[in-house]
Formats: sequence, C-alpha cells, structure tokens
Amino acid sequence: MATLADSFLADLDELSDNEADVLEEENNDVANMEEDIDGDLADIETLNYDDLDSVSKLQKSQRYIDIMQKVEDALEKGSDISNQGLVLEDDPEYQLIVDCNGLSVDIENEIVIIHNFIRDKYRLKFPELESLVHHPIDYARVVKKIGNEMDLTLVDLEGLLPSAIIMVVSVTASTTSGKPLPEDVLQKTIDACDRALALDTAKKKVLDFVESRMGYIAPNLSTIVGSAVAAKLMGTAGGLSALAKMPACNVQLLGAKKKTLAGFSTATSQFRVGYIEQTEIFQTTPPALRSRACRLLASKATLAARIDSTRGDPLGNAGKTLKEEIHKKIEKWQEPPPAKQPKPLPVPDSEPKKKRGGRRLRKMKERYAITDMRKLANRMQFGVPEESSLGDGLGEGYGMLGQAGSGKLRVSIGQSKLAAKVAKKFKEKNYGSSGATSGLTSSLAFTPVQGIELTNPQAHAHQLGSGTQSTYFSETGTFSKIKRT
Repeated sequence: MATLADSFLADLDELSDNEADVLEEENNDVANMEEDIDGDLADIETLNYDDLDSVSKLQKSQRYIDIMQKVEDALEKGSDISNQGLVLEDDPEYQLIVDCNGLSVDIENEIVIIHNFIRDKYRLKFPELESLVHHPIDYARVVKKIGNEMDLTLVDLEGLLPSAIIMVVSVTASTTSGKPLPEDVLQKTIDACDRALALDTAKKKVLDFVESRMGYIAPNLSTIVGSAVAAKLMGTAGGLSALAKMPACNVQLLGAKKKTLAGFSTATSQFRVGYIEQTEIFQTTPPALRSRACRLLASKATLAARIDSTRGDPLGNAGKTLKEEIHKKIEKWQEPPPAKQPKPLPVPDSEPKKKRGGRRLRKMKERYAITDMRKLANRMQFGVPEESSLGDGLGEGYGMLGQAGSGKLRVSIGQSKLAAKVAKKFKEKNYGSSGATSGLTSSLAFTPVQGIELTNPQAHAHQLGSGTQSTYFSETGTFSKIKRT
C-alpha cells in the first residue's frame, strides 16, 4: 500500500507531464500562427496595387467566362418552352438565372474595387473629382474623357453628367492643385476605366437575360413592377429567395444612388428611391403622391416576390390582383375631399322640454342669481359716460353704478330668502329643542311681588297637547302644582 508521500509524488509527476504537453501545444499554435502571418504578409507583398490584373481578377475567372457564354447562347436561342413543365429548382434555365444573380452581385463588387483603383491613380491629377462624381461608372467615363487635359473647357462632358455638375466640375478644375499624370500611370488608369465599362456592359447583358425570363421565374413580381425592374431588383438583392426575405423598406432603396447636389439646396431634392422609380405606376403618379406610391409598390412587390419564391401562383393572377389594389388606392388618394354639407337646424320641439324643478333647483338658482350691483354694472345710461376703476375709460367700467344719488358706489341690499333661512337654521341649531341653552340665561327671576321666582326660559318653545298632564311650570312661567286630568 502506497504511502501518502508516494501519492503526492505521483500527482506531481502527472502535473509536470500535463504542463509539458500544454506548453508543447502552445508552441505549436504560435508557430502555426507565425506561419499564417508570414503567408499573409507574403501575399500582401506579392499583391501589386500598381498592376490592375492583381486587383481585378473576375473577368479572367472561369466562372465568369462560363456564365457569360451561357447567357449569350440563351439570348440567341430564346426561351425554351419545353422546360416550363419542370419543377422550378430542376430547370437548368432557372439555375442559370440564379448564377446570373450571383454574378451580377460579384460584378458590382468588382466595379467598386476598380473604382477605388482609378480614384487612387487619378487623385494626383484631379483630387476634387471624386467628391463631385460619386457613381463609379460615371466617374470612370469622366476620367476617360478628361484624360490628362488640364483645361476642361476643351473637354465636352455633355451627356455624361448633368449640366449643373458639369459647371461645378469645370469651375473646380480651374482651381485644382493637381498635376498631369505620367504616361504609364495614365495608361493604367484608362485601362481600368475600360475594364469598369466592360463589366458594366456585361452586367447589363446579364440583366437583359434575366429580364427576358422574368415572366416564367417571377410572373407576379413582373406584373406589378415590370420585367426590367424585377430583373434589376433580383440582381441587386442576389436572387428571388433573397428578395423574398428582404423587408419592404429595404426593397424601396434597392438601386438608390447618392445624389450629388454640388452645394445646392436640399429642399427640392427628391427622396431616396431605387429601381421602383422606373416602374410605370410610379411615373404616372402625381409628384405629391410619389412617396406614398413608392412605399405601396415596395410592399406589394415584396408580397409578390414571396409568392413567386414558393411558386404559389405561376399564372400571375395574384400579381394582377395586387396591381389592381395599387391602382385603386392611388385613385382614391387623388379624389377630392367630400364637400362640407350644410348642417340643418334641428326640428323645434312642439312639446316643452322636461326641466328639473323643485327645492334643490330653486336653491341653486337663488345661490347663483345675479346681484343688483352686477345688474347695474352691466348697464349703461345713454349720453352719460360711465366711471371706471382707472379713470378716463381705462380699467373696469362701473356702468350705472354711482350715477344716481350722491355719486357713491352704494346699492341697497336686501336680505335674500336663502340668507334668512340660513340664519333661522343656525338659530334653531343653537337655541332649538336640542336641550342646549345659552350661558347667559337663568331660571331665577326677581319680581317686586314675591321677590325671587323660579322661571322657565324655554316655556314659549313647548306646546302642551290636550289630554296630557301639565308640567311643573305654568303658562306664565311660575312654579305650580301638578295637575292631572
């Protein structure tokens, strides 16, 4: 049997072995981490930002080439009606549309990368241009058009930008601090612009293919917003399933561009709206109602996309119903408000109305009745100016008060019935039949005949009934014997 010291030594040996294993694992992790960091740094070092091919690799990928070849073949061949009896997920054309939606998202990201490349290179020539032209494609077109020209009055930007932006760009270019680019840097910038424009053209071709198949893929959504807008919404969202999962408030902003006001007021600028503004319903709606129509279109389009994602109505009847609801609501908004009808007077009652009466109402009327002083203050005598509290007609007017007699503001006030009743009730309460007597009264009276007599101060308050015995006091108030009947 092992002793206690032996068990302690065994535990120490196990702990030392575990610590050695843990340290070895930590050393291996640190070594692997260092290898990963070194590999990442090596990749970053090999990545040359001066070379466009090392930054943009999508156009040379096999996936991009295959999808674009299938899209071109499908556009030349047209829609294959024989496959429309298949399940949507098993249809190869639907799979191609899903791939096209994913490719359109990748093209968008690639255009952003190329835009950053162009902006970094052209910043030496015209640093203010990136703050004036925000859209990547517009920026690439303007850069390609300007090139290395320092005098923008010689460059025709008509058709590339709005007139107000062209004016601001021309004025800013005249005061810019940029310098002409070297030939090699300028050539790389122009090549990047060409690649961005080529990607934009490929994206339009993909959207055209998706648009041609929208009647089969999303019939309800196409019925509401049109095939072109439905294809753009699906392409931006990343597919029909992604569009169906998106809330309506985000669908409204799909495709929205950041507006460049160039210092002008934002009071008249239109609210942010994406591809929804290209729909026929939105364009035919009055400008005052377009914000409400945009929210309505986005909500109904989201419902239609959810119906199409589950293949709930392949014929598009649900989309037609939703479109009719949109038209009815917009027509309802445009209706003038109903004319205000003149309200006729009520028919007079031939019978007198039932009014509350009785003692309580009479007391209430007497309590709140207008006083004689107030009646005189409310009256004015013809041809006689009234006196006022501040004089010269200022302050509160006194009316006919003080205009008769000595000129003093004094009106004879008679005691009202209510005050008389209250005084009587108070008197009965203090000196009534409750047995309470005043502290000044006494039952002893001094007379010249008998000297001191015992009297009853409340004798006048008691009345004797016939057939009853008399009290100790007589009617005169003197003490007498008991009389019995």
